[in-house]
Amino acid sequence: MSNRVDEKIFEEAFDWININNKIALVTVIKTWGSSPRQVGSKMIVNEKGDFSGSISGGCVESAVVGECIDLLKKDKPSKKLDFKVSNQTAWDIGLACGGEISVYLEQIKK
Repeated sequence: MSNRVDEKIFEEAFDWININNKIALVTVIKTWGSSPRQVGSKMIVNEKGDFSGSISGGCVESAVVGECIDLLKKDKPSKKLDFKVSNQTAWDIGLACGGEISVYLEQIKK
């Protein structure tokens, strides 16, 4: 299912690829409890840390941007990340509200 936000993200991804930026697509694949974004929410990130879209908020997105930069730098195809309130760093990454979120990062190539 596509919406205007997804269209904007994919248009921007296309533009970034055309100017030879490496990019990663991030998709919310699972949520539990309190989560600001629903399953299917998307975000793109380039190797400079620029991003478009939203998969959560604040600190979770910051952590995901860092993971995307690492994925692109190491030229890995994909990675799954889980953020849970039970993590020791839950307060640091913004999950103190009791939610859980899983995201899938995948490198998009020309």
